Amino acid sequence: MRFQSLAASLLALAVGTQAITIPAEAGELVRRQSSTSTASATSTKVSDSACTNGPLTRSCWGGGYSIATDFDQKHPNTGKTVSYNLEITNTTCNPDGNGARICLLVNGQYPGPTITASWGDTLSITVKNSMKDNGTGIHWHGIRQFNTNEYDGVNGITECPLAPGDTKTYTFLCTQFGTSWYHSHFSAQYGDGVVGSIVINGPASSNYDIDLGPYPITDWYYRSAYQINADTLTALQAGGPGPGGDNILINGTNRNVANTTGKYATTKVTKGKKYRLRLINTSLDNDIRVSLDGHSLTVMTTDFVPVKPFSTNTILLAIGQRYDVVIYANQTAGNYWLRAQVATDCQSANSGIGYAIFNYDSVAVANPSSTAWPTPSTGCFDPTSAAPFWRQPVPSTSAFNDLNVILTNGSVSNGAGLTVWGLNTTSIDVSWDKPIRTYMQDGNTSYPSSENVITLPNAGVWTYWLIQEVQRTPQIVHPIHLHGHDFFVLGASGDNNQNPNTATTVTFDPSSDPAKLDWTTPIRRDTAILPQGGWLALAFYTNNPGPWLFHCHIAWHVSEGLGLDFIESPDQVPAPSGDYSKTCTNWNKYAPNAYWKKDDSGL
Repeated sequence: MRFQSLAASLLALAVGTQAITIPAEAGELVRRQSSTSTASATSTKVSDSACTNGPLTRSCWGGGYSIATDFDQKHPNTGKTVSYNLEITNTTCNPDGNGARICLLVNGQYPGPTITASWGDTLSITVKNSMKDNGTGIHWHGIRQFNTNEYDGVNGITECPLAPGDTKTYTFLCTQFGTSWYHSHFSAQYGDGVVGSIVINGPASSNYDIDLGPYPITDWYYRSAYQINADTLTALQAGGPGPGGDNILINGTNRNVANTTGKYATTKVTKGKKYRLRLINTSLDNDIRVSLDGHSLTVMTTDFVPVKPFSTNTILLAIGQRYDVVIYANQTAGNYWLRAQVATDCQSANSGIGYAIFNYDSVAVANPSSTAWPTPSTGCFDPTSAAPFWRQPVPSTSAFNDLNVILTNGSVSNGAGLTVWGLNTTSIDVSWDKPIRTYMQDGNTSYPSSENVITLPNAGVWTYWLIQEVQRTPQIVHPIHLHGHDFFVLGASGDNNQNPNTATTVTFDPSSDPAKLDWTTPIRRDTAILPQGGWLALAFYTNNPGPWLFHCHIAWHVSEGLGLDFIESPDQVPAPSGDYSKTCTNWNKYAPNAYWKKDDSGL
């Protein structure tokens, strides 16, 4: 993210906030009402009518399940286990032809292999760390991990890192369906290649003929993610931005910015057919707008959540977000650009534009001469038209827990006195050798303040959160992501001035703004935009015990501490498995003599 010099206005806030427990009697926690009340999801817990999935009946699935089934309320269990082996190695890659650089790849490819399963399958994924000097671990972005918190893949919270030579098997039930991605949560490592797509087949809210699969879109840097991460932290000390991206890749490829080498991804389509395209923003720092010249996009999901289909010419993907769209190949046969352009109104910067070719199969492949759709003037906001397919009212309240986004003078494993990002004056800084789950296993609730823990002791309650940018901090956009849950986006507001030095801070008014929020049909997803200089109001229901990371998905920001750890229903979290202890034992043998030492938040 880009912002101009703000050194003169950085806050000098103290670090050391103690871990917080939200008591049961607090006004901001409201117990979920019974299944007969209007506050509960309207999805039923009885079987849906039987139907079979096909091109004209994508809303069907089978076995009593369909698009009408809210997967948080009910999900199948097929009894089938789908297994994968992923090996991470040191190598080089050159995705746009500009020149090879050091990469850390999964099974020797970029992006890594797509993980594919069906709704109700169990995934068993064995990860081997064959890197020489890096720990690692894999997070399955957006996967609910219902009652399997141990396999969320967050170093320092749900696991110790995998030491070089070590292996770990992640096992979890696919309670959701749709599109997502996996990535390392070991500092900024995923920016060097430890990333891939996830497809969980299931019903859909819009019909289509052919599923084209995932289209991951990412910013790309010609230097390593660790180098860019260090440069960004250095720049922050002077109140400036880190480096912009060098290019944008679609499905792991593009021509270089000079257009002298590299190649475009090419997709063939047949006139008259409808195609499902699974868009994923796997960037480190860029929010990106995607469009297909001459073709509208019918949007049918926000992240994992099915929505009532709506049409748009372009779609904004913040980092970590996914949109499944349907494209109708109904234009004159020819070649058309799929464009992925950096969203400068989100304070993102990149020297390149992502291009891919959509080719009607009755004509030869050629570089298109198609015309781009106009850039929307709606600003850097999530679409408000993305109403969930399932009507899910949220009980209203005027009492929110405040989470203020700030710059603070603190430390993230590399010395005191640095300017870093934080929530409520604390910058998260995890311990790889002693994750939060180890504290829980030991019955030790004396969490270090640097873990930025908020305890949610009771299951079955609604919790409400107000993320607010405060004055005298960089007024920029942040993509906010929650592990272990979808949240309900009750509302958001911001200035969208685009200049972080002159944007006005828009402050939530607890006396009037709650009445303006959407309590009836709020957007539901796992990653949402905190608008520039503004606020984001969220709610989620405590029904998944475990420690869950909540953070900005700009890699540099979470590296610099912009996150916290919700510990949900701690007395219901099962003890970790023997695999957990083995991984920590192996890591703690390796770590004292590790070549690279932890020098950021660890996330």
